[in-house]
Amino acid sequence: MEKAKRPPRGTRKRDVPLTEAGIYAAALQLIDTDGVEALTMRKLATVLDANPMSLYHHVPNKDALLRGVARMVGAQFRTVTLEDAPWQERIRLLATDFRTLAHRHPKLMAYSFGQPDFLQPEDPFWAALTAILEAAGVPRSEVPQIAAVMCAVVVGVLTAELNGALHRWANLEPTAPAAGENGAADAGPDEDRMFRLVLDTIISGLESQLAADRNGQGAGH
Repeated sequence: MEKAKRPPRGTRKRDVPLTEAGIYAAALQLIDTDGVEALTMRKLATVLDANPMSLYHHVPNKDALLRGVARMVGAQFRTVTLEDAPWQERIRLLATDFRTLAHRHPKLMAYSFGQPDFLQPEDPFWAALTAILEAAGVPRSEVPQIAAVMCAVVVGVLTAELNGALHRWANLEPTAPAAGENGAADAGPDEDRMFRLVLDTIISGLESQLAADRNGQGAGH
């Protein structure tokens, strides 16, 4: 008896119905491998063994697809809360865990960092950060703007890490080397140490602002 021919990939019927979660998960795998630019609805349909047109019943276009993938990854962000720990320690842990997530999905996160709607009020990272700032004693009315500045600094540093700019900048030689130095580059920048320096700077700045506020010397005084 002749064996039945298998239908071409992408045209045979799926055993499992398409879902938004499944589509986002498959898209994330493609992005992790090839980058955002290489992602197309047709390529995604091939991976999912589905008709390309069927994807549009769940996501209207690539932009919506990327927003959905970013939301999925953001919702998976987890950090140890440590409510009883000093706020400085909680800030360090939160930022370090966020950095770990960025390096887990560098191609997606490098793209997402450039989107103005990257952070939303319900994002776990934003919710944790604002809670820590309130615990530190930041007036509630000032929490959003301080959190925004902190996010901008951390995201900027992470963007430079992911695209290689930070490594390049850290290897630039001084224009006027000190006497006795030959200007030779070392083994390369320690990006972990540099990120800790960023957090030290953020925390020291906030500590100074809180102290000034307590002494009645804050902005506007």
